[in-house]
Amino acid sequence: MASKKGISSHPPHGKAAARSDSGPADSGSRRPLRLEDEVPGLVDGWAGQRTHNADKSAEYGSAAGMPPQGEHFPEPAMAAGASTTSEANAGAKVGAAAAAGRDANAAPLQRARNDGSGRHMTTNQAVAVADNQNSLKAGLRGPALLKDFILREKLTHFDHERIPERVVHARGSGAHGYFEAYEDLSALTRAAPFQQAGKITPVFVRFSTVAGERGSKDTARDVRGFAVKFYTDQGNWDLVGNNMPVFFIQDAMKFPDLVHAVKPEPHHGMPQAASAHDTFWDFVSLMPESAHMLMWQMSDRAIPRSYRMMQGFGVHTFRLVNAHGESVFCKFHWTPRLGTHSLVWDEAVKISGADPDYHRRDLWEAIEAGDHPEYELGIQVFSEEQAEGFSFDVLDATKIVPEELVPILPVGRMVFDRNPDNFFAETEQVAFCAAHVIPGIDFSNDPLLAGRIHSYVDTQISRLGGPNFHELPINAPVVPAHNNQRDGMHRQAIHRGRVSYEPNSLAGGCPFQAGAAGFVSFAEPPQGDEVRGKPEKFAEHYAQATLFYDSQSPAERRHIADAFRFELSKVTVPAVRRRVVSMLRNVSGELAAEVARGLGMALPPAMPRVCTTPVTPEVALSPALSLLSRPGEDGIRTRRIAVLVADGSRAMDVTTLHEGLTAQGAVVRLLGPHVGRLQDADGAAFDADASLENEPGVLFDALAVVGGAAAAAVLAADVRALEHLRDGYRHGKPLLFVGEGRQVWDATGVTPLDNDPLLLFAGADADDTVQRFAAAIVRHRYPEREPAML
Repeated sequence: MASKKGISSHPPHGKAAARSDSGPADSGSRRPLRLEDEVPGLVDGWAGQRTHNADKSAEYGSAAGMPPQGEHFPEPAMAAGASTTSEANAGAKVGAAAAAGRDANAAPLQRARNDGSGRHMTTNQAVAVADNQNSLKAGLRGPALLKDFILREKLTHFDHERIPERVVHARGSGAHGYFEAYEDLSALTRAAPFQQAGKITPVFVRFSTVAGERGSKDTARDVRGFAVKFYTDQGNWDLVGNNMPVFFIQDAMKFPDLVHAVKPEPHHGMPQAASAHDTFWDFVSLMPESAHMLMWQMSDRAIPRSYRMMQGFGVHTFRLVNAHGESVFCKFHWTPRLGTHSLVWDEAVKISGADPDYHRRDLWEAIEAGDHPEYELGIQVFSEEQAEGFSFDVLDATKIVPEELVPILPVGRMVFDRNPDNFFAETEQVAFCAAHVIPGIDFSNDPLLAGRIHSYVDTQISRLGGPNFHELPINAPVVPAHNNQRDGMHRQAIHRGRVSYEPNSLAGGCPFQAGAAGFVSFAEPPQGDEVRGKPEKFAEHYAQATLFYDSQSPAERRHIADAFRFELSKVTVPAVRRRVVSMLRNVSGELAAEVARGLGMALPPAMPRVCTTPVTPEVALSPALSLLSRPGEDGIRTRRIAVLVADGSRAMDVTTLHEGLTAQGAVVRLLGPHVGRLQDADGAAFDADASLENEPGVLFDALAVVGGAAAAAVLAADVRALEHLRDGYRHGKPLLFVGEGRQVWDATGVTPLDNDPLLLFAGADADDTVQRFAAAIVRHRYPEREPAML
């Protein structure tokens, strides 16, 4: 029966915050029973401020070129944007309510570090483990029980510890550090790292080989990845490059074909981490645009002495864009402070057997020792008008812009000063992507770069298990990330509020588009009709290959010929060899003839050129293309020196060399017949910290034998010591023999070249021994020895 009582003029009380499926016409029609029941009214007022989408008109016509900042309104109270009015109920797990605008994932990595010092063992659910030695059984000799959840958890996790490796760049090494800008480059770019002199930006680098699998060797003949993640205050920028400035192909359409060709052949899975096989050379010999890159790959650049002694390049042409929307083209160059130095092939092969982790160990130990690797970043900047006048196309990834044509401007330095805490969590899970750019950096129309922009994201999703790989601690930016992307595998962020779309009024329009403060793509005019093809300048394939070869020193040219000969000797199909040599005739007649001679084959006719119009290159010789042009600034710092010792070595010689070389930054190891205790010539004990067995001579930059008649006799009779020295001589390394140590040299049976500047003999009392030896080490190698040793 209906009440005859009239409706009260006072609105009734109501728990408005508990409504989740309907509501009154007016948020004020119920008086709040509790403080939190004021929230619906707050939300209604907040949403009511946005009567329509005022940004909509900016989406059309000419206005679309300059997007405005999104319309947004301040939150009337923290509770208005909350997921739940109960967020104020703090607890040991949920913690306190979120701070306004905060992204906890942007905090330093210490938030994710786990240290078990002084702690007992637990399961992944933090249940203390009483016994980590035995599974649960029905009696001491009975069957294992299925209810043993501790064993099951341990084995299950172990079974899933490996993730898919990268298709390319699977084997890598990483380090943390920082980038420091030299000057304000705001006239060229609005990119955050370059906005003021002295600005520091944290970075993470990953060096890698390309073709080999995760467990392959470091010293393979291969391109090296040189990828740098800048954690800027505008977001993450990944400069994903290599230690060579060009590539094999011009269009990303051919990238899968290239990788399939260089990887182990699918019918038998061989060879590992090597290009010396049929399918690779079959492919590149039918892709003449690869000629320039092949010169680099067959050069000493492909077997660097250390990650700390190789250059890095962005490879592609990029755009720098300033705050006014003005753009210039740019090429990125990294140059190591220690200079550019390489191995020789025989040395690289022997190192791979003695220490497959040679480069990884070298990087780690240098940082641990406080010898922080340092690189200078330089840029080549040129206008579109300049680029149009070049004899080559700057959008062609098989071409460089010679330094003589556009000089390199140094803009900053990068220093690596911290090793990762955990290889898997950081070096393996770091995800680089060519598409990760920030305002001020933009892409050119390089068709290879266009494919990389897509491919890198795609492969990380597969490798790291879903689209949320950016939330892994090593990949997270150092500034907050706010958007409406939600859910997916392994989501870690707990997003606050009920809004996950834009435009909205229920969250005050937040997060809103940044407008001109955000990333605005350079407004490049359209180029023409849709077409599959390449520009005409892309058809010239050989001029820069010739430039590279002609710019090398005689020893470097000899090494290129040796590398082609070795690689092609592994090819089983003669027709492929002939095709490669015919291609080389368009690069250098001298090179083609030398390779043909080394393969015992007649010189074939030159391969027909795609471009028949003569091209006159701007630069005929570029000394900067030789490794010898960058000897480095730090003398013998971090060079590894072996001092061969035995019972009876003269203590004064050992001390003088060890202290003198160490004082100049070298890493000195005492190499004995065995590790541990030895006796010097006076009967005093000293320690050998490595042995002739566990540290072959190829692992060192220079070797010395100290005096002492008894020690010399021991070493002269030790075939391992003699092999160390023969290898050192063959590889052109500095060798020093003090006093009676010369007997060991004589025992090698090597006939030296006359006036060899890196083969040194010193008297026991000479006071300039360290200085002479250090000067020889600075020279790195004496390659003139190599032909004499064949």
